[in-house]
Amino acid sequence: MIRATAFVLCSLALSWSTAAQTSDGPFGDALSASIALSAQSMHETIHRNLGDAAEAMPADDYDYRPTPEVRSFGQLVGHLANANFFFCSQVRSERSPATANYEQLSDKATLVDALRDSLSYCDDTHATVTDATFDDVVMIAGGGEATRGGVLVFNTAHNNEHYGNIVVYLRLQGLVPPSTARVQPAP
Repeated sequence: MIRATAFVLCSLALSWSTAAQTSDGPFGDALSASIALSAQSMHETIHRNLGDAAEAMPADDYDYRPTPEVRSFGQLVGHLANANFFFCSQVRSERSPATANYEQLSDKATLVDALRDSLSYCDDTHATVTDATFDDVVMIAGGGEATRGGVLVFNTAHNNEHYGNIVVYLRLQGLVPPSTARVQPAP
């Protein structure tokens, strides 16, 4: 019960902060009495934002980095593809289906496909997790244990964190992030 309450409070905090910035709808649309469905809904939102953002950046700007110390845009997209495959494979207790280290690639088409494939893999993973299996313990590569739901929530938080990075990259290139573009009135 404590885990469920903590998850709901974290979800609300994340939703409130997201709604306060720009969002496709009110936080209540993403939440339900089902913790598994709430987690799935939050994943669906970030899936859309990340996929659309990866498409929005021109191919020539996939090597763009705001400072030399940070990842390029393409490396950031590749990192997210790697992470999605990794975390969602942990929930399934199977090997990651990634076919490359995507962070080492630079081709936009390849990276967009990898990101979309990884997010779809996570869609399918979310669909297998129910309220009854949300707290099932899984072994994590490298040692340790976590719950299926905990890994999914961690992955969504990780995706949201890096979407924040992506928003900055897009803005610095003069582009409007997809989450903002969807709520702005048409010109």
